[in-house]
Amino acid sequence: MSRWKELPAELSPPVRQLVVRLRRLKDHGGLSMRQLAAKTGYSAKSWERYLGGRSLPPREAVEAMARTAGDDPDRLLALHEVAAEAWSRRTTPAPEPEPERSQGRSLRVAFVAGTVALVVAVAASVVLIVRFTGSGEHPVAPPPPAPSASVSKRTYECRVERDADGRWYAGNSRTREAILAYGQAGPEVAEAQCLLGRAGFPAGAVDGIYGPLTQGAVKRIQRREGLVVDGIIGPHTWKVLRG
Repeated sequence: MSRWKELPAELSPPVRQLVVRLRRLKDHGGLSMRQLAAKTGYSAKSWERYLGGRSLPPREAVEAMARTAGDDPDRLLALHEVAAEAWSRRTTPAPEPEPERSQGRSLRVAFVAGTVALVVAVAASVVLIVRFTGSGEHPVAPPPPAPSASVSKRTYECRVERDADGRWYAGNSRTREAILAYGQAGPEVAEAQCLLGRAGFPAGAVDGIYGPLTQGAVKRIQRREGLVVDGIIGPHTWKVLRG
């Protein structure tokens, strides 16, 4: 397990969550920086910046990490999308595409990055204009997005029981390895919500949405168990929830 340096204090929560998850995937795969560079096509120095919170990794680097670690790329890319929006609000510009990449790939990265930046800029301008003209106050940057209830309309059931090995399950997922963070949704989140309630840390409605109530409950149980209090469910937190 790598001994990671503390992340910069100025990192926003979405960016911090993305970096922490990338660090865990690297540790889970047991890869050195050099091995990670060989498998993803991004240099070791680039990964040192990404995993140190000094640069936001490109979408392609995040996708390559997911493939290398055997993780679900859609979930990781959804977390990257939220982090990219938060990163775009920083006063310093986003890093340019890595020079070691091929020219064709660099052009694609630059095109995608430019398109995303344009969409974010237009959306931010509309919000600022509406706030300025509607209230007479100075424009204020919009807050980071919260997970929308429209992500999942269903309500999950908690059928909590112990298996033959003494582990707790609630009937929604059997995972003990999935990495869950703020903004995600699905049966794995519902499973965690059920087990949090069983452990005495209720997370509100069991709706399968990783919102602020779920994040708060995770931090409380992590604090009680002496784990890293980051509000992200990984193998160590699953071990506590499963019993």
